[in-house]
Amino acid sequence: MKDLTQGPISAHLVAMAIPMAIGMLVQTAYLMVDLYFVARIGDAAIAGVSTGGNFMFAIMALTQMLGVGTVALIAHAVGAKDQPRANLIFNQSLVLAAACAALSLVAGYGLVSPYLHALAADAATVAAGTSYLMWFMPGLALQFALIAMSSALRGTGIVQPTMVVQLITVLLNCILAPVLIGGVGTGHPMGVAGAGLASTLSVVAGVAILSVYFVRLEKYVAFHREQWRPRLATWREILNIGLPAGGEFALMFVYMSVILFVIAPFGAAAQAGFGIGTRVMQAVFLPVMAISFAVAPVAGQNFGARNAARVRRTFRDAALMGSGLMLVVAVGCWLLAPHLVGFFAGEPRVLEVGTTFLRFVCWNFVVSGLNFSCSGMFQALGNTWPAILSSATRILTFALPVLWLSHQPGFRIEHVWYLSVATVWLQATLSLWLVRREMNRRLQFAS
Repeated sequence: MKDLTQGPISAHLVAMAIPMAIGMLVQTAYLMVDLYFVARIGDAAIAGVSTGGNFMFAIMALTQMLGVGTVALIAHAVGAKDQPRANLIFNQSLVLAAACAALSLVAGYGLVSPYLHALAADAATVAAGTSYLMWFMPGLALQFALIAMSSALRGTGIVQPTMVVQLITVLLNCILAPVLIGGVGTGHPMGVAGAGLASTLSVVAGVAILSVYFVRLEKYVAFHREQWRPRLATWREILNIGLPAGGEFALMFVYMSVILFVIAPFGAAAQAGFGIGTRVMQAVFLPVMAISFAVAPVAGQNFGARNAARVRRTFRDAALMGSGLMLVVAVGCWLLAPHLVGFFAGEPRVLEVGTTFLRFVCWNFVVSGLNFSCSGMFQALGNTWPAILSSATRILTFALPVLWLSHQPGFRIEHVWYLSVATVWLQATLSLWLVRREMNRRLQFAS
């Protein structure tokens, strides 16, 4: 356990954010590796993996539901010096993870086909996406176990073990991908199915390694079988914080799905370009996301210790660091957009769509840094409902107008990107107002 209620706040944020950024970059490499090798198969394969990969946002919504609640409650317990409660939260999160994994497998396999038929540009894209998800679905279900364990560590201020495990899993995925996708060394290529299987096998290895770490090395929170009997009251505490945070990712899934739907008439190349541009955007967002993820345990422990001044200072430092960093990233992304997209695809139409998309969303980067900092602060305060209100406002102001625009004469794909930029700025304005109101309400113990 690392005590985050003492010492420089900015130093704590940086110390936690760096390994988390590396870990998330490694995690993002799953789809990057898949796209790199799948790109050799063709546009339909890229579009299929991109569209299928978007399904991952739905699973991420559920894992965040578990992870955010676990981080917040364990951080509060650590700040209050209540180790027994921290252990109870951790073990109940494991039981909840097992239940969510089982439900995700059943629902996931049932929804794959209708989801892809609704969004994919053509039959070849549907076939590729279905093949990919059928093999990747077990790996997505196992994400719940990874999230439960890594979130518990993050709540106690420890992030390095998770980074190491993520690095190992992606290295394994890099080794397995050419073997399973292209048949290197075996002579039996599986195509996009191999991409899904490689990712699943890598996640299995990650769960096993992190479990061994908890058994042999972790002392503050640990496996206690006597605490594995479901306790609904504890589940309600976790879900009360986690459900809105999961809803944020669910709304992101809706946002991405709406875009894929309205650009489908432009063809598989357009969907492929958007898919690649989105993965690149996710990768360049990782540093500021890592800072926002560090906000939850740092501010959360200080909230548990009832130190209002340090909670406020955590948000201020994170907002300044995140926005400044994203300004630098925006300039770099604008200049290098063709090269970033061209690394994964050389087909002119795919390159054109991906490059244009990236250069538009660069205008979102600075305010996105503010949005991420606000989201982390809501988690730290133990009330994430304002965050989902902010995200829902963005979805409504984007989805309804873009669906209307898509049926108008002269509709161009650039209209989607214009509207996206405007709605992110609106979301940032609302988020800042909500986080200020929430801090004024929940930090009354300062007096």
